[in-house]
Amino acid sequence: MSAPVRGVRLMPVCDTSRMSSPYLVRRIGVGAAALGVLAGVTALIVAIASVPDSSSHGNADAAAVASGTPEVHALSATTGTLVGGEAITITGASLDAVTDVTFGGVSAADIVIADSGTLTAVVPAAVDFQPATVAIEVVADEAPVAAAADLDYTYETSTAVDRQMEYLLTHWNDYNVDEYGDLNSVGGDCANFASQSLLLRGWEMTDEWFNYDAGSDWSGAWGYVPAFENWLTANPELGATQLSFDERDQVKVGDLVVFDWNDNDYLDHIQVVSSVETVDGEIVIKMVGHNLDTNYRDLDDTITVDHPDATGHFWSIP
Repeated sequence: MSAPVRGVRLMPVCDTSRMSSPYLVRRIGVGAAALGVLAGVTALIVAIASVPDSSSHGNADAAAVASGTPEVHALSATTGTLVGGEAITITGASLDAVTDVTFGGVSAADIVIADSGTLTAVVPAAVDFQPATVAIEVVADEAPVAAAADLDYTYETSTAVDRQMEYLLTHWNDYNVDEYGDLNSVGGDCANFASQSLLLRGWEMTDEWFNYDAGSDWSGAWGYVPAFENWLTANPELGATQLSFDERDQVKVGDLVVFDWNDNDYLDHIQVVSSVETVDGEIVIKMVGHNLDTNYRDLDDTITVDHPDATGHFWSIP
């Protein structure tokens, strides 16, 4: 027997021998028919009540998407140069909440969010311009964003500037005396070190610009700043372009900086640009060199604190 419909009173099962009266048979038949109609109506009401409201469901989905958890799906590139500067595309979901992208703990130079599924990040330079594979971390609301797979980026020595900077940051405090000697005892090693780096840029020694036998045989143009300046000026085919300190917006990593400490038209020092950054709207330039042996010496501190009367200029190297 099927379960009774709630709210409808059913007749108990009885002895069929008592149902011989035609009147009783007709009465029971009508009651059964009414009961069937009522059951059908009840089922229809239940079915209608169980149909979901499509508009409410759609609104819930939209809300879920709007408040979705950020996730990274893919990177457009996983390798690059030591000096950085490449823009890579990161795709995923809800990326408009991203506030930072780091490469081995160093923040991207710039982040541009195109839409909720796409952003670009400008790769920073490798730490001390050394080849390495580092982890990329995408951050939203100060928390790491989940990724479909590990996000790694490999810095490779790929360009002439890469080779120059890798060499400089390897030897700024570890002189390569076996090949080029140490000229501090004869006035300073700054030009010697800067000249070494230009060999890594692809320059070649000449009859006027050279260092042989571990510093036993070197030219003035190689190791003496005023002579180097004269030689560079006399050889425009090298492509070097002189820039004033006011033209720092054109300066790049690997360029040269020469100084006149006393503003007496006699050059005293040379270093190589190791960093160019914009901080609070100002271009900050740092340098690597010998005596002082430094890897990231601040240009403005050098000409205002260390040597308040200093003048100088840049040489932009192609």
